[in-house]
Amino acid sequence: MINDDFANTENAQRMERTLRPELQKSLNEPEKQQAQQVLQQAAAAIECPHCGATNDAEAMFCASCGKPLRTTQCPYCGSEIDPDADFCEVCHRYVRTEVCSFCGAHLGGNEAYCPECGSPRGGIVCPVCRTLNNFAFCKQCGTALTQDAKLLVKELQANPDYIELMKTVSEYTSLDDMIPYKSERDVVRDQMNARLRERVLKLLAKDRREADPMISVSSTKRLTKEELAEKKAEKVKLLSAILDKLAVTGTASPVQARNYAMASKPTGVRLAWVCNYKHAMHSSPCGCAKPQLGGKWVILGKNTTSEIKDDK
Repeated sequence: MINDDFANTENAQRMERTLRPELQKSLNEPEKQQAQQVLQQAAAAIECPHCGATNDAEAMFCASCGKPLRTTQCPYCGSEIDPDADFCEVCHRYVRTEVCSFCGAHLGGNEAYCPECGSPRGGIVCPVCRTLNNFAFCKQCGTALTQDAKLLVKELQANPDYIELMKTVSEYTSLDDMIPYKSERDVVRDQMNARLRERVLKLLAKDRREADPMISVSSTKRLTKEELAEKKAEKVKLLSAILDKLAVTGTASPVQARNYAMASKPTGVRLAWVCNYKHAMHSSPCGCAKPQLGGKWVILGKNTTSEIKDDK
């Protein structure tokens, strides 16, 4: 008869009904053993808490939906978190006490400072905005707080993609600050001002007895609303393509992934971090529990913060 330990699960009970004594009589010994093994495997299988799919007992992630099959609790607030997460997105605290949050080095005990990078385990106060941080970059203003972080920024600044990124950001910012023509009347007024300027310069040249004065042509950089919107859309498209090149790919270390993402963040444009973990939008990877799964920076419009998850 089937062992009671296996009969306790739904899978085992279902299998047991198919292997009633009257059916077992028609099976030879190898077939019975095979049926018993199938029964045991079904009983030991893990049901995904997210989609209900059945997975092998040793599996860490669901083969159907890819989500973790096991969870643990945040030591500070008790919220459920994934076993390989190093940050609680509920109480916003770093939870891996055995790993330095600044450099990723292993911590063996209750050291006040990391033996590898020398960072204090209690956090670093940003010298620019005075925010207390548990990571190598300030989560508020992005300032590099450790020597390794500053070296990483310097290294990325020599990257051709990063150089192109900052050039494009500057061009986008110039467009963002531009005041477009509001109407056709504004265009006509600019044209009249240009003609008046040319006339005044010619009169001044005549007073100086210049026979053939060279009058420079006045050119305006102002655009119509439609032209400005089109040019900004082109720059956003180019920025997005460069940010894709600098995106964080999968890595074993969440600390290294977080540091690289912060070092590659351009200044002068409003951004959000979209993670591959939950496809959530964060103000930075400092608010993501599993940045090691990858993610990228995306451009935000003016005053767009409603979709940023960890700012609420």
